[in-house]
This record gives sequence, C-alpha cells and structure tokens, in this order.
Amino acid sequence: METDRGSEWNPQKIPYLAKLGVDVLWLNPIYASPQVDNGYDISNYREIEPTFGTMEDFENLLAEAHEAGLKIILDLVVNHTSDQHPWFQESRKSKDNPYSDYYIWKDEVINNWGSSFGGSTWEYAEERAQYYLHCFAKRAAGSELGKSESAAGSI
Repeated sequence: METDRGSEWNPQKIPYLAKLGVDVLWLNPIYASPQVDNGYDISNYREIEPTFGTMEDFENLLAEAHEAGLKIILDLVVNHTSDQHPWFQESRKSKDNPYSDYYIWKDEVINNWGSSFGGSTWEYAEERAQYYLHCFAKRAAGSELGKSESAAGSI
C-alpha cells in the first residue's frame, strides 16, 4: 500500500505470512476517520482512511491475501460514528429530520455512566438542546441501531 508516509506495503509479505501458518489477517478500522480514537471514530464507512492508502490498495491486498489462502477480517464499528459523520452532523441539527433518531439523544443526563476516555458519557449539543451518548471519545457519538436504518446504511 502506498501511504502518505511512503511505500510501506510489500506484497511479498502475504506469502511469507501464509508460510508461517497465518490464515487470517485482522485489520483495525481502515475507514475514513479523524483518528480521535485510532480509527474507531468512523466518518465515512465507504472510504479508506488516506493514511492506509486507497480502495484500490485495499482491493489489491484482499486479492493477494485470497490468492495465498488468507482471509481478512475488518474491524467494523457500527455502535458509534465520528461526530464528523454526515449522519451525526444532520442528527445534531434538529429533532425533526430523517437522521434525528440515528443517535442516542436525551433531554437530560439520565445516568452517571463514565466514558472510557474519562468524564461523563453525555455531551451537550447546543444546536439541538439535548445530550448525546458517547461511551468512548466525545467525538464518537453512540448510534441508535434499533430505531433507524443506520446500521444497514453503514455497510
């Protein structure tokens, strides 16, 4: 893969990994992200983070891996997105739009849960005059998977 740090991907590594007995490669999130949470704060599920190359680079990696008998697991996070994701940008604008229920919003803080990154799991958004849930970074808003098409639309 070609990245902004130069050419880091060596296609000869796939056969080497296969020779070692590796049969699966598990990749951390490789999707577009502001990288607040090591890529787990996804801003676009359909684009590759430029740091990791391009979609063509990924497709080549996938083809090389399959040719060598390796599988690839992509770490896919759908229980939250970046606050830069278009869905969240729309959701935070008002309670009255198609993306309104894609995230967990409350009029008041309803519990004392602590975020994995410290502080409360609730962050106030003035535009909407409500709090949104984030169990991790403040910039990783919690998705409301049961009440919207967000999970299906992300893939």
